[in-house]
Amino acid sequence: MTMPTGTILVADDDAAIRTVLNQALSRAGYTVRLTSNASTLWRWISSGDGDLVITDVVMPDENIFDVLPRMKKMRPELPVLVMSAQNTFMTAIKASEKGAYEYLPKPFDLKELTNIVQRAMEEPKKRPALDMDDAGEGMPLVGRSPAMQEIYRVLARLMQTDLTVMINGESGTGKELVARALHDYGKRRNGPFVAINMAAIPRDLIEAELFGHEKGAFTGAQNRSSGRFEQADGGTLFLDEIGDMPMEAQTRLLRVLQQGEYTTVGGRTPIKTDVRIVAATNKDLRHLINQGLFREDLYFRLNVVPIRLPPLRERVEDIPDLARHFFSLVEKEGLQAKQIDQGALNMLRRYRWPGNVRELENLVRRLAALYPQDVISESLLEQELSQQETATATEEVTETINLGGAVERYLSGYFDTFGEALPPPGLYHRILREVEYPLISAALAATRGNQIKAAELLGVNRNTLRKKIRDLDIQVLRSAR
Repeated sequence: MTMPTGTILVADDDAAIRTVLNQALSRAGYTVRLTSNASTLWRWISSGDGDLVITDVVMPDENIFDVLPRMKKMRPELPVLVMSAQNTFMTAIKASEKGAYEYLPKPFDLKELTNIVQRAMEEPKKRPALDMDDAGEGMPLVGRSPAMQEIYRVLARLMQTDLTVMINGESGTGKELVARALHDYGKRRNGPFVAINMAAIPRDLIEAELFGHEKGAFTGAQNRSSGRFEQADGGTLFLDEIGDMPMEAQTRLLRVLQQGEYTTVGGRTPIKTDVRIVAATNKDLRHLINQGLFREDLYFRLNVVPIRLPPLRERVEDIPDLARHFFSLVEKEGLQAKQIDQGALNMLRRYRWPGNVRELENLVRRLAALYPQDVISESLLEQELSQQETATATEEVTETINLGGAVERYLSGYFDTFGEALPPPGLYHRILREVEYPLISAALAATRGNQIKAAELLGVNRNTLRKKIRDLDIQVLRSAR
């Protein structure tokens, strides 16, 4: 096996990081030159030294983002890997905008870094710098957790592409924020950003909303109306809750993605479209495909680049940053400035956050608006969260009880797919099981596994609930008192 060759220039004011990188890269077969300042790095690059650069952002004499455009102008083929302990969304975006080959948050994984170095040395990529104004401190996404760092890196790679993106995540995780970030910092940022929520529009109107309609196309169509595709031309179309799109609209959307054109409802002339599609869902589309409720070919067209947004319970280390961010926002809106003590922060980390980041933002707004205290204490927060948990438990179970809507969607999807053929026998028990399982699970989750409280919440006998739990093989958490 041939050992890698080439010279790597490493710039970091931390001697320990320089030592670690020197040892790892030297063992991999590279020649390594080390410096603790940006001026020496610039002198080496100006002299034509080095085949690849690894550099920190904040150096004692200069910020590397100020030097990077000059590096890329002088030596556009030179791959530059940027490291930073300022692990924010804007750091990743700036690195991409300035022409960096890759961005790595500190602390980094040595194996991952050496793999990136090898790839960059074997397939050097020229990434021209963009002439963009500094985005300032207003970050669309907040968090420094490893999960968010990976999302930042993926987004930075996607900014200058038109690849279709599928964002998957629970309600309240910030799917539209990610879609807007892709648009606002991408090459279509001068075009419109148009969003449509499939779950919020009557099923028989979705096609007209998406593609527009001609005068007289249906009852009430008094005039021609443009659709979201036409409104988003040259920009980004965000299809939220794509799993709620009816089958007939899915067929038309697939045709648009395949052919790049569409016709209005009631129209005959094809219209060319130039939009970037970003879709989002909180549902398991694979499960919907198996049920015959979502087209598999459309799924593959939309799922070109999948992005999973983690729920807040998987990134609790981001909660302090998020809470401070939301308190800052409400202060700018005119509410009283507040701080949150360490005990309250610890309580926020322990809370389960069924509503994710949206729930945290709403909590911060209530705390800022309803309480006069300058500092949010643990006891005050405990009082607010206990009230919120009671309300959330009722909401979760009430939402699960929507049996009529579930049956309607099931039968509608079945007949859309299989025509007039009757569903297989046992429909009553199948639907009942599909509703009972999530209903009882939601009640148990809301009461933290307390079967007595869950039975009261559901309005059933405790013995009946126990039998259902046993028959449905529901796992009960034992964490509650």
